[in-house]
Amino acid sequence: MKLAVEVDNLRKVYEVHKRRGLFAREKSEVVSVDNVSFSVPEGQALAFVGPNGAGKSTTIRMLTGILRPTSGSARVLGFDPWKDRARMAFHIGAVFGQRSQLWYHLPAGDTFDLLARIYNIDPREYKKRRDELVERFNLGALIDVPVRKLSLGQRMRAEVAASLLHKPKLLMLDEPTIGLDINARHQLRELIREWNRRDGLTVFLTSHDTGDIESVAERVIIINHGRIVLDDTVDDLRNRKEFAGLSLEDALAHIYGLEHDASLDDDKVEALIS
Repeated sequence: MKLAVEVDNLRKVYEVHKRRGLFAREKSEVVSVDNVSFSVPEGQALAFVGPNGAGKSTTIRMLTGILRPTSGSARVLGFDPWKDRARMAFHIGAVFGQRSQLWYHLPAGDTFDLLARIYNIDPREYKKRRDELVERFNLGALIDVPVRKLSLGQRMRAEVAASLLHKPKLLMLDEPTIGLDINARHQLRELIREWNRRDGLTVFLTSHDTGDIESVAERVIIINHGRIVLDDTVDDLRNRKEFAGLSLEDALAHIYGLEHDASLDDDKVEALIS
């Protein structure tokens, strides 16, 4: 089994300085990610979830090479994210719900053209790929419309299509459906799921929307306080006897609640969700 992502004891510690007088400062450490280890096989759709401040975004930034870890190691598609970030970028796609890679005042098609040059895509191959993405993401009537005039759902379809232009092996999605209406969320989830199952695209998803998790992911990792507290398939998590009759959202809230209960030590928390 070939692995798309390998993470071994990844740790990120931030130094925080507090003023303790006119000239004195006190240094302390905040552990954002605490010795996290996991792997993702090629072609799998993984949901990496947790409450705000759990360490999700820090982990993603390390996996994409934006942040360097304090200790530990990671391989993404065989690359060291911090040493090979530029080369790795040719093999991964990324969509962040609150950040756009599309030029706001230009049509999405212009951004596609620019990305094709950045990724050195052969012109004939680019035309073929662009036509395929426009068809599969239903962008025919939108590709020449300035991005500022698109609805949020239309823009997110174009965002995902743009991230797939260079045929990445791994797609990283951070809150891809945030702010979308019901129909737009459904359309985007269907497209991502189709690309994963039909084309074998590895998907690494973070989201607070359990609809995203249930529709797209086959496996879920829950992180809290910088530590992995659960790693299971979505189906097995939903079918656990302690969560009988609960929705996935309620089950996740239950696990988050256990982790926030200061009266429970780590062993008790793990026992209650095992």
